[in-house]
Amino acid sequence: MNEDRIITLAVSEDSGGTRLDAYISSQIEELSRNYAQQIIESGCVSVNGKEELSKKAKVKSGDSIEIDYPEPETLNVEPQDIPIEIVYEDDDVIVVEKPRGMVVHPSPGNFDGTLVNALMYHCGDTLSSINGTIRPGIVHRIDKDTSGLLMIAKNNIAHESLAAQLKEHSCTREYTALVYDNIREDELTVDRPIGRDEKNRLRRAVFGSNPKEAVTHIRVVKRYGKYTLIKARLETGRTHQIRVHMSYIKHPLVGDELYGPKKQTLPVKGQMLHAGVLGFLHPTTGEYMEFRSELPEYFTEILDRLDRN
Repeated sequence: MNEDRIITLAVSEDSGGTRLDAYISSQIEELSRNYAQQIIESGCVSVNGKEELSKKAKVKSGDSIEIDYPEPETLNVEPQDIPIEIVYEDDDVIVVEKPRGMVVHPSPGNFDGTLVNALMYHCGDTLSSINGTIRPGIVHRIDKDTSGLLMIAKNNIAHESLAAQLKEHSCTREYTALVYDNIREDELTVDRPIGRDEKNRLRRAVFGSNPKEAVTHIRVVKRYGKYTLIKARLETGRTHQIRVHMSYIKHPLVGDELYGPKKQTLPVKGQMLHAGVLGFLHPTTGEYMEFRSELPEYFTEILDRLDRN
């Protein structure tokens, strides 16, 4: 086994009785159930130290599952005629509205149906190549179940400019989130470094391995007693930053099964997180541009329900 590619999962009480393929795909973001079945049947998964070849095997609470990823395949990314909502576009930049449930770029088990497939169809070969053939034009990402605004680079000069702004923390990125429990302060800042969780390679953690600076500014918008609606502005942009920081201060995002409770108290699928404000300096003109996105229907329906209650 290659230790660098091993992922270990500990089955929680709530997940007991789930099929092995369904459990793995639910725990590993961007991994399809079909690909989970492939790696099980190829002998890459063990349960409690014993190889498990049956995708239909049921996991039990307390099981330790090890996944030894096979060598990554060379992906042939194809353009696909997938509708995407374009907020702004010129010769250098595209700003798009990513729906919840869409993966940003292809990965093993998710070869198509991604934002990149849609962008390649829309833009042809006019996307930056700095991040290679799998992630053309992609300067930053948001999680599969996070909705909202993304900026895309249409050439390498634009890509370098936008990437530098992200590195210098000069972009505006504000998210709306619904979190558990009542936050007493009207405003607060979480300044805690984030690294990889040493116990679960899928997760990030405050003071995890190889931690990097992470700063999130939080402002309360509305309190619902058991829940709080917040705006979270990123000063840095670490993987899962808002999700990790909110979990760290004991206010995990509603719907976030990776960092919050497994049993959800509201009918949601995925974390309640929307990238609502995106601002940056145009790579060519130097003009500051800012875009705003209204909360999507899945989000407003939950807020309406809380208002009624």
